[in-house]
Amino acid sequence: MGLFSSIFSFPLAPVRGVIWVGEVIQDQVEQQLNDPAALRRELEEIDRAAEAGRLSDEERKQAQQSVLDRMTGSVDSATANDRKE
Repeated sequence: MGLFSSIFSFPLAPVRGVIWVGEVIQDQVEQQLNDPAALRRELEEIDRAAEAGRLSDEERKQAQQSVLDRMTGSVDSATANDRKE
């Protein structure tokens, strides 16, 4: 039975390979998005942009909340704001 299943599943090997590569890429992206050092740099950049006048107070709060939501794994603020309206 193993021989027959191997023969019939062989054409699906490229699909399995693509799925595996996609999963590896997704894991790497999630690790980078949730890296504490990267999140801290992003918060610092938001503060610098606000100090330089490129962000209003409201934009700064929204950007900071978005980063904090990613840190805690909460629902992102854009989705939460859509639900409030």
